[in-house]
Amino acid sequence: MPLLEPDPDALRPATRPDRPAPDRVPEDRAGGTPEPLRSELTALLGAGKVLTKVSDLVRYASDASPYRFVPQVVVVPEDLDDVSAILSYAHGKGREVVFRAAGTSLNGQAQGEDILVDVRRHWTGVEVLDAGERARIGPGTTVARANAALARHGRVLGPDPASAIACTVGGVVANNASGMTAGTTRNSYRTLASLTFVLPTGTVVDTAETDADERLADAEPALCAGLLGLKAEIEADAELVSRIRAKYAIKNTNGYRLDAFLDGSTPVEILRGLMVGSEGTFGFIAEVVFDTLPLDRCVTAGLLFFPSLPAAAAAVPLFNAAGAHAVELMDGNTLRASVSVAGVPADWAGLPRSTAALLVEFRAADATRQEAYEEAADRVLEGLELLTPAASVTNTFTRDQRTIAGYWKARKAFVAAVGGARPAGTTLITEDFAVPPARLAEACEALLGLQTRHGFDAAVAGHAAHGNLHFLLAFDAAKPADVGRYAAFMDDFCRLTVERFDGSLKAEHATGRNIAPFLELEWGSRATELMWRTKQLIDPDGVLAPRIVLDRDPQAHLRGLKTIPRVEPIADPCIECGFCEPTCPSQDLTTTPRQRIVLRREMMRQPGGSPVEQGLLDAYGYDAVDTCAGDATCRLACPVGIDTGALMKDFRHARHSPREERAAALAARRFRSVEASARLAVAVASRLDDRWVTALTRAARKVVRPDLVPEWLSGIPGAAPRTLPRTARVGAAAVYYPACVNRIFAGPGDVSLPRAVVALATRAGRPVWIPNDVAGTCCATIWHSKGYDAGNAVMANRIVEAAWGWTAGGTLPLVVDASSCTLGLAHEVVPYLTADNRALHRELTIVDSPVWAAEELLPRLTVHRTVRSAVLHPTCSMRHLGDEAQLRLLAEACADEVVVPDDAGCCAFAGDRGMLHRELTESATRKEAAFVGSRDFDAHLSANRMCEVGMEHATGRGYGSVLLELERATRPDHPVDEAVN
Repeated sequence: MPLLEPDPDALRPATRPDRPAPDRVPEDRAGGTPEPLRSELTALLGAGKVLTKVSDLVRYASDASPYRFVPQVVVVPEDLDDVSAILSYAHGKGREVVFRAAGTSLNGQAQGEDILVDVRRHWTGVEVLDAGERARIGPGTTVARANAALARHGRVLGPDPASAIACTVGGVVANNASGMTAGTTRNSYRTLASLTFVLPTGTVVDTAETDADERLADAEPALCAGLLGLKAEIEADAELVSRIRAKYAIKNTNGYRLDAFLDGSTPVEILRGLMVGSEGTFGFIAEVVFDTLPLDRCVTAGLLFFPSLPAAAAAVPLFNAAGAHAVELMDGNTLRASVSVAGVPADWAGLPRSTAALLVEFRAADATRQEAYEEAADRVLEGLELLTPAASVTNTFTRDQRTIAGYWKARKAFVAAVGGARPAGTTLITEDFAVPPARLAEACEALLGLQTRHGFDAAVAGHAAHGNLHFLLAFDAAKPADVGRYAAFMDDFCRLTVERFDGSLKAEHATGRNIAPFLELEWGSRATELMWRTKQLIDPDGVLAPRIVLDRDPQAHLRGLKTIPRVEPIADPCIECGFCEPTCPSQDLTTTPRQRIVLRREMMRQPGGSPVEQGLLDAYGYDAVDTCAGDATCRLACPVGIDTGALMKDFRHARHSPREERAAALAARRFRSVEASARLAVAVASRLDDRWVTALTRAARKVVRPDLVPEWLSGIPGAAPRTLPRTARVGAAAVYYPACVNRIFAGPGDVSLPRAVVALATRAGRPVWIPNDVAGTCCATIWHSKGYDAGNAVMANRIVEAAWGWTAGGTLPLVVDASSCTLGLAHEVVPYLTADNRALHRELTIVDSPVWAAEELLPRLTVHRTVRSAVLHPTCSMRHLGDEAQLRLLAEACADEVVVPDDAGCCAFAGDRGMLHRELTESATRKEAAFVGSRDFDAHLSANRMCEVGMEHATGRGYGSVLLELERATRPDHPVDEAVN
């Protein structure tokens, strides 16, 4: 065991509820996957594709729904052969299979109690076809990623769920999720060109193949005959046909798509329709081809405030008639809760409870059509009685893209923002229904009355243009009285929707588990029995997703409700929506932010010292704490801004011994010597054989601790020059702070980054000054990222005091040449400053070097030469700082073609974390690196030296600062030294 191995007990919850939770994982599950299931699946698929630890099972047991079911095993297939093998095994052993992709489903359909199949990790990819008119997409690809590829062709997918950044295309098709604008005409059912799927028997069907029906008839003759028999039976019943058509005149995802029997003429065509919205109960969707739609780029939108929800609903038909692309409804609770979202006006927090708003958007292909829409919108406005309940409210339409994006950010955060504002420890239910759009106002009034009668203070929002409303309910699933209140509400709500409005109990979230008991109430016995017969025909052994969509238990929606125990305050608002997962660097290696919180909550459900808790703790150190990059991009994706990375840094601090904390603080106080020693070590190591240095560091890691001693990687740059360029304080336009990483490590070429920055500034007539005493100072990120609070405080206060002096009390801007250091100095040091130094910090202007170069230097420079192509790696720190546009602007000045990979994300090198856990960077950059390696680029650019090192390690291509490239592009014929004093 390493000398400084941390004690797992340091992560054990210090406080816990008075009694264990009723839904805790039982002790007999502490060993993880039982035998022989574990060994049989491992032999079948390989150990790397079978997850068996109790922590694996727990982290996959939750999704965005109010339910929680712990699987027996999680498998991660890589191809169709693996999927077929899993299904064949399940048939032979009498087991059950549930497919899970993003886990953003709201009704529990991504959870299973036996074999859970993760079909996200290895099932991504977008192939744009026919100049963007069609797209072939892997089921694990997010909607946002697919649309990013299509946007370059002026196209977009029809379905547009609010969870597009996280939900996957396979899940969207399997649930027929639609969103703000899809309605009944742009959803998956209407825009799907073809799909490839695997039936429960393992038969693979590609509906695009010309002989697909012939192949299916050979493989599954009874299935083909049965489908055609059901089609004939349905078509012979005129009343049933009329009922089916009427049900899909409004949005409806409750039950199976019986209209597939009317719209399809062959078994393959029928199956193609039935797969849409089948929620994984008919087969696995392995690939889809969508017919795409035009991306109309001329956008006008307005956020209009009304005195009440019914008043807002009454205006919806007027905007529909005016040609609105989207009309979204938000009630007062939704508006107030959305202030937790960055950019939402703070004065919304004081809006009257009765307030409601409509977000109305018009889209056009050209300016002429846009102007016509705007005129129609203005005519509607003239007849409305609007409210101005806050100073930020304008009640006008705008073309400003930033403003419009802010409106949509508030709207799309509905579930997570409102859920995040719920009382801590309560479970969140998200309901979704539709009524004929003309009766929306009446439905709003009825819903409000129902909520009041049952004691729920619910939030309401929805796709008002299509009569589709969403509302949220919060209750404590550990209290039988609260569960009973929810059950009574559901009974009344379902009867109200069906009997009064003939509406859909699920408009776009699919039946899942919580509406399955009410399926017959909506559809009637005849149609419901046809759905049961269809399931029996396609999956006669009941292998796939039992109790999802169809369940004869009238109390099924109350089974498996999850408790939400309180954990650390920073994580309590989490509703487990999964929006954070696609941006997480460790998503394909260990755990995601959501899973880190899910695991923590299970620890709190357990009695202290239970075998389950111990199993979770044993895995949590590496799976959650060590392999968190701490990049905080999860906070950007989370609608309520939860920074799980900050929580992991707190846990790192908790694991430190007092001796470690003292040593880290001493290193901060003597950083001048540490810096010089580090530079010397790099210089010596760079002159030795990489293999020898790597072996030496690996041996040290085993003796000391892998999370403390970095591993030397091939290609680590050599030492930076001993001295910085000479500069003058007199006449300087800014103070230039070379980050310690650029004072220790060399750049990729003959010109160091500090020399390049000084040359550029001089060349542009905006000279900079480098203080003589920068050595021994740091942005404190080294200590912050590792959770060394004492050392962090020492360095944070030292650098702010120094910066105050260098900049003459904030008179000059401080330009920093590493984006992570800019972020650290500008934001992350603040909590560790003394009161006096916080006052000093408020006076500082801290600028990232690409921003300074783009805004102050580039307009004054002449570009003499460019390269043909450049690929950019925007760092995660730049995302936090909002610098990506400036990075691109600089690159475009240097290269004729600039490309940012669609899969660009955090490289997870995170200072030295990529050397502590090289597997983290390798996993995080896999997709981006594959793209970079797929073609040649003349330049590979970023804005942070260690991120550049990480990308070099991942791609084998030499990365450097965009400022180095800018210096080369603008360099006159005389040497660079002539521009440096």
